[in-house]
Amino acid sequence: MTKTVMVGGLPLGGGHPVLVQSMTNTDTRDVEATLKQIRALHEAGCDLVRVSVYDEACAEAVRILAAESPVPLVADIHFDHRLAIRSAENGIAKLRINPGNIGGEAKVRELADCAKAHGIPIRIGVNSGSVEKELLDRYGGPTAECLVESALNHARLLEKAGFEDIVLSMKSSDVRLTVEAYRLAARRCGYPLHVGVTEAGLPGQGTVKSAIGIGALLLDGIGDTIRVSLSGDPLPEAGAAWDILRALDLRIRGVQLIACPTCGRTCIPVAEIGKRVERELRDITVPLKVAVMGCVVNGLGEGREADVGIAGGKSGGVLFVRGQEPRKVTGDLGEILIREVRRLVADKA
Repeated sequence: MTKTVMVGGLPLGGGHPVLVQSMTNTDTRDVEATLKQIRALHEAGCDLVRVSVYDEACAEAVRILAAESPVPLVADIHFDHRLAIRSAENGIAKLRINPGNIGGEAKVRELADCAKAHGIPIRIGVNSGSVEKELLDRYGGPTAECLVESALNHARLLEKAGFEDIVLSMKSSDVRLTVEAYRLAARRCGYPLHVGVTEAGLPGQGTVKSAIGIGALLLDGIGDTIRVSLSGDPLPEAGAAWDILRALDLRIRGVQLIACPTCGRTCIPVAEIGKRVERELRDITVPLKVAVMGCVVNGLGEGREADVGIAGGKSGGVLFVRGQEPRKVTGDLGEILIREVRRLVADKA
């Protein structure tokens, strides 16, 4: 089990629930736009949100962002340790740095002392495209061993400065390499691990790559916080992360749809109803499994794990709720199912 570090009031690592995070792509200096995106990511399910801090104006913006954000914020910083220190002083909850590019041991120690004084953990982020040339030459390229060695070398710089509230990441756009690196890191250290496939691509192929890499590691019990890295609007990252966690029953939030793949017996438009259910119940955070099954023949059996669902019939369908006798229904089956879900949610409130 990894050690626990605190990010704001959230425990990360140590067997605590896997935290979901994403990153803003607004100009951090534009406080209004950045806060709007942070709040949207929070509503989409993010526990943490990272922001780029690339100049003094960004570091100053952190003061307002951190004060008004509904979630702890992480500052992403390269090359200038002074920006990390200013972000810590302005209320950031976590730092993401590469100790090797911020100017030597003295500056690493200065930053470590500041982070310790403010109770802020530091993530060491290593990517296959940013490994030191000496290590690339030694290992013949960005191998798993190379990525882990780079991360641990950077961690030693912080340890030498007396700082151990460290989180590690060793990402690649290559799924196999990513998985191999994290498995090796999990064997070699006890620091919490931030897991993700970097530069995965657009929603679609990038989502699949992320699900394979992150999912494989989570099934191994590896990973304390995850980010699905997708090009464009960051909101789909949060949705994909939650889909991964729900599929593995690691964290349950909102509606998880169970739907049959359809066949010749299908009596209702399963895909159409399923999309409507997901769309209209997106606001629900209470964990519920909702089934849309195409026929009564197999639907009731295959959907038995659901809390509530419908199964199509030739003249209507069947509504089933866990613990109750199924009952026949006619009319707009999607609307009937949505109303029943909202009734169940209201009863739980």
